Amino acid sequence: MTDLGQLSTLLIYGAMAAYTVALVAFAVDLSGLRDGGPAERRRKAVGIAMSTTVVGAALHLLGVVTRGVAAGRVPWANMYEFSILFSLVAVLVFLGLQRGRDLRFLGTFVVGLVLLMLGIAVSVLYVRADGVPPALDSYWLVIHVSIATIATGVLAVGAVLSVVQLVQERSELRRAAHAAAQMPEPALAGASGGAAGDRAADGGAAGAAARPGRWSRLMESAPSSAEFERLAFRLNAVGFMLWTFTIIAGAIWAEHAWGRPWGWDPKETWSFVIWVVYAAYLHARATRGWEGRRAAYLSIFGFVCVLANYFLVNLLFNSLHAYSGIG
Repeated sequence: MTDLGQLSTLLIYGAMAAYTVALVAFAVDLSGLRDGGPAERRRKAVGIAMSTTVVGAALHLLGVVTRGVAAGRVPWANMYEFSILFSLVAVLVFLGLQRGRDLRFLGTFVVGLVLLMLGIAVSVLYVRADGVPPALDSYWLVIHVSIATIATGVLAVGAVLSVVQLVQERSELRRAAHAAAQMPEPALAGASGGAAGDRAADGGAAGAAARPGRWSRLMESAPSSAEFERLAFRLNAVGFMLWTFTIIAGAIWAEHAWGRPWGWDPKETWSFVIWVVYAAYLHARATRGWEGRRAAYLSIFGFVCVLANYFLVNLLFNSLHAYSGIG
């Protein structure tokens, strides 16, 4: 089994290498979009990026599977395994989003986040493939933690979409301001020449100030901020349902393992905080009209809470769930 454990690690490193090539190619494509370069070059770069992302995902999946075989159990019993699994889910969600729409430029952000998580996993969180503590030796490990990893991967992509939504919204405002500054003023045609000339000069200065930059040119080819917001909402809704199931399954498991379903353990408390944040996000958007920027900020804040729950609670707090960090 040790050889399989080493093979799993090598496959994860291979996935990281493929993702690195993909990230560079995505960045080249993004640069071409910003600068308005030739379409042929952009298509070539993004084609390489998508192909290497698929290769990386395949290696990533094999790394997760061989890790489970090496350990003789499901491969999500500690922080290292949780990290490699939820980052795989994020990649698969990104690839799935390409159906019916061109969101390939998001690869820079999604693959960059995945590489960061894998880097932390192999350099900081790695533990040898082995069995699990008695408290984890339960079929609820399969149910509870697997849903939590899927939820985390889905919410991660939702947060990325919310960040890009904010960038797009700012670009839309700049483009609208630039268009308004460039609009002719027929009413000024009959005005005195000096006054009209002064107003034209002022309009030209305002137009120069509001002229879209390279990022605005990039975002012109992307979906609208409203479309990004709708996609983020759908992913966050799915992630919220999965997180709800995670909490319920965790309570049932706690009853079996510790004789009580809920004890306000730090991990349980933070999981509940995350649930409240995303519930507030969904409620505010559905009933209070919290669309656009406010919804995006709440979506991003929700995933910040997920990261705090994952890193700070697991590594710093004295919790009954502390074993999740040592495997």
